[in-house]
Amino acid sequence: MLLIQLIYFLTPFFTPNTTLADEVCLSTEEQKLYDVIMDYRKEKKLKSIPYSVKLTQVAQAHVRDLVNNYDFSQRDLCNPHSWSDTGDWSSCCYTNDHEKASCMWDKPREISEYDGDGYEIAYYYSAGATADTALAGWKKSKGHNPLLVNLGIWHDVKWEAIGIGIYKEYAVVWFGQEEDKSKIVTCN
Repeated sequence: MLLIQLIYFLTPFFTPNTTLADEVCLSTEEQKLYDVIMDYRKEKKLKSIPYSVKLTQVAQAHVRDLVNNYDFSQRDLCNPHSWSDTGDWSSCCYTNDHEKASCMWDKPREISEYDGDGYEIAYYYSAGATADTALAGWKKSKGHNPLLVNLGIWHDVKWEAIGIGIYKEYAVVWFGQEEDKSKIVTCN
């Protein structure tokens, strides 16, 4: 039986400072995830969220770190918002009680110099995350769907940036209220 696990944590982050290049490419599946999220928002009569180079840098770094360094069987100790000690970032054990949430809040500025607060949603599927399976899981989630379509506590939030990462079993999306003015380039 395939293990299907939806990660039900929304992570606010505030943020200090490091750098990556402005060029970030989306895979075909990452572009599809962006498109299906925007289609879903359009169905709900909501505007599209501008693509963010900086939040995508964070998302892509995080899914690769999760695949290469995270032990999903230990998720009760450190959930998938955690970061290993093997990258150009500080390590972070994000606990389910949110007591150590501040270790996660620093990642966007630490990794990409994104200027605002943001929120990560994460999805895991042992057979491999796809745009369709991730969105379907998030739509069923009481914690994720309101963020995607601005319901409940998210009703008055105006998303100005979104970053996408999919790699093997993981998909993550980062949302932010600050515009990302980074130059978007066409990648081959």
